[in-house]
Order: sequence, then C-alpha cells, then structure tokens
Amino acid sequence: MLLALDIGNTNVVAALYEGDRQMGLWRFASDVSLADTTYQALLADSLGDAVATVDGVIIASVVPGLTSLVHSAAQRLFACRAMVVGSPDVDLGIKVNIDQPEQAGADRLVNAVGARASHSVPAIILDFGTATTLDLIAVDGSYEGGIIAPGVNLSVDALERAAAQLPRLEVRPWADDLPILGKNTISAMESGVFWGYVSMIDGLLTRLRGQYGKSLPAIATGGLASLFAVHVHGITMVDLDLTVRGLVEIYARNSKNYETDV
Repeated sequence: MLLALDIGNTNVVAALYEGDRQMGLWRFASDVSLADTTYQALLADSLGDAVATVDGVIIASVVPGLTSLVHSAAQRLFACRAMVVGSPDVDLGIKVNIDQPEQAGADRLVNAVGARASHSVPAIILDFGTATTLDLIAVDGSYEGGIIAPGVNLSVDALERAAAQLPRLEVRPWADDLPILGKNTISAMESGVFWGYVSMIDGLLTRLRGQYGKSLPAIATGGLASLFAVHVHGITMVDLDLTVRGLVEIYARNSKNYETDV
C-alpha cells in the first residue's frame, strides 16, 4: 500500500491508499521542534498493523524544516525509499508556466495533478489552508499561476495580535443571515471575517473567469473549504482529498524508480 504525506504549515496529513481506494486518513500538527522519532511514533500508532503493508511512500511539503524530519521517520519505519515531490527524479507530468517554476509550492502543483486526474480542466483550484490560494490549471493540466492571500485563521491571529482591545474570534460555521453590520465587537469581527472572505473569493473568481473563461469550474479544497463553499456561489465543487489523490497519481507515474528497498 501507498502512504501519501502532505506536509502543510498547520498539519501533516497522512493518507493510506490501496490502489485508488483510501484506507485511512490521519492529521498531525506541523511542529519542527519535534524529533523524527516522534513522527515515526505518530505514524506507527496511527497505522497500526498496516505499517507492514506499506511498500510505497510519497511526501509533498511546504515546510522545509519538516521535510527532513518526516522523511527520516518514514525511512526508519518503512522498508522502501520515500519519494519527495520537488526532487529532480520526480516527474509531475505537467508544465509549470510561471516566471520561476521553482517558486511554485509543492502542494499547489500536486493539486494541479489531482485536478487533471479527477476533474475536468481547465479549472480553478481554491485551497483554504494556512494561506488562501487560487490557482489556474490549463486544459492540458499545466499550472498557469495563482493568487495568494492570507488564510482565514492567519487573519484572525493578526487581529488578535495587533489590536489590543480585540478578543480572539472563533472560526466556526456561519449562516447566510449573519448581519453585515455588527452591533458589538464580536459580531463586527465575524462580519469582517465571514463576509470579507466570501466577498474576496467571489470577487477573485469573477476576475479570473472574466480573463480566462466564464465557465471555468472552481474546485475547493483544504481545511476550511466546507465551511465557506456553501456560501460562495462561484465554487463548483468541494474535493477535500484533492492533494492526496494528486500524490497517488505522481507516485504511480514515478514508482518504477522507487521499487527497491532501502
């Protein structure tokens, strides 16, 4: 079986696959202060007896300090060589049509691969992670560029840190009838975060579609996708497994180079 590891700024997502079938999914906090043996223990405890069935590992990371830790943990735990997205010998099978392709985040490229494999392209990928990103995927699956904005939780954190009189706001499901005009500090903050993000995303989708095609579907993924997708009319669908399925596709493309044991 294949273990796909998606290392983000907030969480490490571990997904176990048998072919195209997901057999398990776990999340751990992204913490560069932990030892590789700690991540090894987290993986071992989560997978249980399935540890012995893992014969392939692929890692995508946007946290360089964690890449080596998780890679080392995987090498200790599994009898196979871990594949790392971004390594010279890993072919994604897509073009990266931006000024400096090496600057494209691994997660965003993996999402592009997942979108081409599982959805109709061209398309827009909207990822609600630590940052909120929108990326354009061409009809041939090429990555054409994107937009990066602060994520919802980052904005809430910034408000709390920078404004002494503002309390910590809980990011929660909000209803469409949330008043636009707040009558107290909390309701004013909720309106700013909720309606602000809904308006930003709708506006960015409108601009992208105005330049690149009015019928472009928008695929939402990431931790807060389900929370906002029901309120953003421009979102076509939610695919919470887009990144890990992109990793499965990349591994299948390159697996012949990783068939030997450690």
